[in-house]
Amino acid sequence: MVHELKTWSKYFCLVKSGEKPFELRKNDRGFLAGHELLLREYNPHTQTYTGQTLHRKITCVLEGSEAEEFGLKPGYCIMGLKEVE
Repeated sequence: MVHELKTWSKYFCLVKSGEKPFELRKNDRGFLAGHELLLREYNPHTQTYTGQTLHRKITCVLEGSEAEEFGLKPGYCIMGLKEVE
């Protein structure tokens, strides 16, 4: 499964450079390890897509819980990412 996500330019650049190998999102799509992300760079100031995209594979998913483990609220997750080969 491939999830297409809007990604603000400053975070898109960090993922592209490898400095940010994770994504924090509301888990309203059922993200799972093995799924893929198509990240579309978005400029929030102009409210337009730049045309740049990145393709990443989810390696692991840490989910929030009622106990707020990992500091995550219920319904949110952190996904480990790697480049798609």
